[in-house]
Formats: sequence, structure tokens, C-alpha cells
Amino acid sequence: MPTDLTRRQLLTLALGSAGLAGPVLAQSPDWAALEAKARGQTVYFNAWAGSPIINAYVQWAGQEVQQRFGITLEHVKISDAAEVVKRVRSEKAAGKLSGGSVDMVWINGENFLAMKREQLLFGPFAERLPSFAAVDVLGKPTTRLDFSEPVEGMEAPWGMAQLTFFADKKRVPQAPLSLQALLAFARANPGRVSYPRPPDFHGTTFLKQALLELNTERSALYRPVTPDALARASAPLWAFLDALHPQLWRAGRQFPNNASAVRQMMADGELLLALTFNPNEAANEIAAKRLPASVYSFQFSAGTVGNTHFLAIPFNTSAKEGAQVVINFLMSPQAQARKADITHWGDPTVLAMDKLVPAERARFASGSLPGQLDKTAPALPEPHGSWVDPLEKEWARRYGI
Repeated sequence: MPTDLTRRQLLTLALGSAGLAGPVLAQSPDWAALEAKARGQTVYFNAWAGSPIINAYVQWAGQEVQQRFGITLEHVKISDAAEVVKRVRSEKAAGKLSGGSVDMVWINGENFLAMKREQLLFGPFAERLPSFAAVDVLGKPTTRLDFSEPVEGMEAPWGMAQLTFFADKKRVPQAPLSLQALLAFARANPGRVSYPRPPDFHGTTFLKQALLELNTERSALYRPVTPDALARASAPLWAFLDALHPQLWRAGRQFPNNASAVRQMMADGELLLALTFNPNEAANEIAAKRLPASVYSFQFSAGTVGNTHFLAIPFNTSAKEGAQVVINFLMSPQAQARKADITHWGDPTVLAMDKLVPAERARFASGSLPGQLDKTAPALPEPHGSWVDPLEKEWARRYGI
């Protein structure tokens, strides 16, 4: 019997963290008091700033929370959440236990794991937010698990993501729907395929996709990494990359810096495939007329890496009430529906439609658009966050020319 992490196991882990936070405070005097205390606060929201459409969404959210709650939301634009972890860690080491420089952070994976283990987070708070009542904790168990690490109320689910590829039908009429098919495609089209250079997030995600697909026995991947487990599980990964890299753009001696560069190279015809962690990105780009309507999205048939991304509050925030009110708004049906709308972002919601009233569900209604997935493949849970750093370091040792 396989010992892979099954959906039932995921649900068990997710449900095991339920009840760690207090009861939902919707419409309660406590929540009203918290909102009152938040009024007038400034929340410094540290979030990735690599996408104009996401930056515009954060700006809209700032206008909304200012109007509704009297909170000023400042988008501190970062390129990597690891920067925030280092900053908060340094503040704690320096004895700055309040009045920190970060009030809220967009986070998941190894960065959450580090902040949780080092007690750099405020909480538990997430399941006390009124909006959490509508989160799809059963259908989307990763809303309570972050890279196989129980969240335990220390961060709030904000959006869903899954590794997705896209190509132009005029150049690629038949998509490669597995890792081995991708290798065959690269061999048939030398120099026309690549992936971002790790530790870029998308590049590391490609490594994890290959690691999962090449290991039928995956139980070790969902536990904290050990040297022996790393050696065994990564052996087929390095063998695969040794075969793939000579077929890549510039013979695998150089890699694009990020997924945006890969997307632009695909748009220019230099590469044939691009990759994203937002299943709606191709549709976004088509709607913005940056990609032609002949571009389509696809995922590997057996599944691709999927996860939830989160919002967290550092332990030494000076605006803990304001940050909670902002996060609660960002999890609301209105904010989630706007975020899911391709014209504004296209980031899939964490909410369960059957927990919403009809008027709220109607906000999410949309027809099929060019570039959207015809069929969603199974989401493969992320390996435990402790696997990321050793994978990136070994990749750099082997291929970081």
C-alpha cells in the first residue's frame, strides 16, 4: 500500500489544527472594539511587488480599508518574503519587541516555517476573524496547512495557487502533459524551453514538481528533511535535470531570472512554454493584450504542485488591531471576488461558495475566457518547507555556473 500523503491524511492534519484559536467574533462586541481600536492606525504591508496587477489590487484594498475603517495601508514593496523574515529576526535579536517595521506580510512555505519556529509571529489570530467562517477548510485543506506545516491560526489564508504552464496553440498544438513528455518536447525543440533560476520561487517550484513526479513514494517529502531522505528522494531529480538541461535555452548554462522573463521570452517566440503559479495568468495577459488569444493553459495530467498563500502578522507589530481588520477585509467575499476576477488579478479564492449567501456567490460568477484552463489537474501538496533550502543549495552546487 502506498504511503503517499493522501487527501484523507491532509484533511486529518488540517482538521487537527481546528479550534486552536478562539471562537469567531463576527458581529460581537469584541470585534467591534477591535475595529474601533484599529481606526487611525497605519499598517505597513510587506508584499511582493513584481506584478502591476497585484500592486493595483493592493492599492484598491488600501482605499477600501481607509474608507471603511479609517486604516492607512502602506504597501512596502519587496522582491522576496525572506527579506522580511531577516528584518523581523534582526529586530527581535536587537530587543525590539514592539513598534516593529512590519505589520503584515504576504507569506508561505519556508518563510512561514522559519517565523513560526522562531516565534516571530503574532497569534493565533486567523480563525478568530469573522471572514474565516467562510473559508473552505474541507475542500481546500491547505488553508490550514502551509507546505505540510500546520498553520495553527498563525497566518490567514488569502489565495490558492497551482503550478500551470501555458503556450501558444500556433506554435505548440499539443501540450506536454507530464515531466517525461516535457523532456521529449525539449529534445524535439532544443533551446526553446527553460525555467527560472532557483532560488526564484517559480524555479524552485519547478524543482519540487519534478521531485514529486519522480518519486512515487512521497511520505518522506512531507516530513522535515533529513540528509538521508534528501539523498534518496533527490537522486532521480538530478538525473532528470542532467538529461533535461542540455536541451534547454542556452544549453542549460544560463537560466532566466524569473517567471516574468520566461513569459516575455515566450511572448517573443524565443521560448515555447511559460510557467506560473496563478492558473489564470495567461487569461490575465490575454485580457491585457500582452499575449495573443491563441495562448492556452495546461497542467500535467497526474497533477501539479498546489498550495495556499497567506497573510501573517509579526510578533512586534505596532498595529495588531489594524492588521487583523485589513486581513479580515481581504478574506471577505467582496475582496476575494475582486481578487478572483481576471480583470483585477485572477487569484483563486480560499472561500467555499456553499458558505456564501446567493448575493455573495454572484460576485464570483464569470464565463470562460481565452487562456483559462479547460480542466484543472489534481493539486499535489507541497513538500515540507524544510526541503526548500537544501534543494536550492544542491541545485546551485550542481548547476549554478
